[in-house]
Amino acid sequence: MNYEKRITNTMRTEVLVIGAGSAGSMAAIASGKEGRKTLLVERYGFLGGTSTTILDTFYGFYIPGSKNKKVVGGIPDLLLDKLKERKSMLLRPNTYGAGTGVTYDPEILKVVWEELVVEANVDILLHSFVADVVMEEKKVKGVIVVNKSGFTLIEADMIIDASGDADVTALAGYPYDGIGSHIPVQSLTTTFRVGNVDEQHMKTFTKNQMWEWMKEANQSGKYHLPREEGSVHITTLPSVMATNMVRLAIPDPTNIIELSKAEILGRRQALEYFRFMKDYLPGYENSVFLNFSTQIGIRETRRIIGEYTLTKEDVLQARKFDDAIVLCGAPIEDHHNQAGTKWEYLEDGETYQVPYRSLIPKDSVNLLVAGRCLSATHDAHASVRSMGQCMGMGQAAGIAASLAVENQCRPIDVNVEMLQQKLRSYGAILEG
Repeated sequence: MNYEKRITNTMRTEVLVIGAGSAGSMAAIASGKEGRKTLLVERYGFLGGTSTTILDTFYGFYIPGSKNKKVVGGIPDLLLDKLKERKSMLLRPNTYGAGTGVTYDPEILKVVWEELVVEANVDILLHSFVADVVMEEKKVKGVIVVNKSGFTLIEADMIIDASGDADVTALAGYPYDGIGSHIPVQSLTTTFRVGNVDEQHMKTFTKNQMWEWMKEANQSGKYHLPREEGSVHITTLPSVMATNMVRLAIPDPTNIIELSKAEILGRRQALEYFRFMKDYLPGYENSVFLNFSTQIGIRETRRIIGEYTLTKEDVLQARKFDDAIVLCGAPIEDHHNQAGTKWEYLEDGETYQVPYRSLIPKDSVNLLVAGRCLSATHDAHASVRSMGQCMGMGQAAGIAASLAVENQCRPIDVNVEMLQQKLRSYGAILEG
């Protein structure tokens, strides 16, 4: 579609970041810290993406198993430091053995993200959606966003697509996998929080006991619980618990008709799980429903075809790469379309490296991605999509974009040793 006649404003920046989730916000912070004129575009009225709209726990900072080793560091540590200062985070073991989680208050995190982005001298454009791109052969000359002010053309030297759905990459015509492939994308989840829980009585049952009660409730015919598993965990607030139970499968979460239906069904399903919790779980007899996630949680849509595609074998065999930009030890956590979740773990204490090339759309000129739309197979993606790794990818993408602007080169031609040197100077962990 030609938006030229409707463009009411034009902006110019060196590095443009689309999407202010864990990957995008971190990319913008890194680019800003490197001295680049950086603009961060976000569709909501606040930053954080999944970290503030859906979840309350960062996974991926620590690996599972006996060692509990920390594998993500650098600028992401500044985020944790600010949460600690506000007494708005705690460490807790993961229900499924996926490593220690960093649980936080999502409302406080919104402000923490803003502080870090502003401190890095990054400009922020909220309430703005990507509508189209302007191409110059294979180069993305600019991105057209739409908001209350109309259509704005943002021209940039380097663009980081951290939209989650690889929106810029797809609009630019670069190939992707995921939706439309022979392997269904992972299911979606509406999270919710419950208050006034008796925390002492809550401790009298186990995860497995709750799952047995779910089966029993379904068998009674009085409840409809599509997923007979899931988790409920403590939060930073007293007597408030957070859940991850709802499961919905749709072929294409970027299809707005399907996504709209999923939002409605997700909230309906969440209330059914809450009814079960009040009726079955000790400590929840007098509980109250507090809130749904701002939107339904989407695990997987488009995955770019990059200069390198991370594979299941790379993950489970703990492979290392010369162009490593972040570590990961998270298991493959595949929320498939059936009732269960498929888990596959690395050997105890092992990690794999994510290669920089997985952030570069194949044959692109001035485009990088960060976050869950990286180049990875379905199985590998089910491991590397944790928010800790998304932050690590964002940190690397932001620095790489800065180097590309400084040296007037394509992302693929960035000096990887220089990139890794800068990452280490911030405290990033590349080996382990």
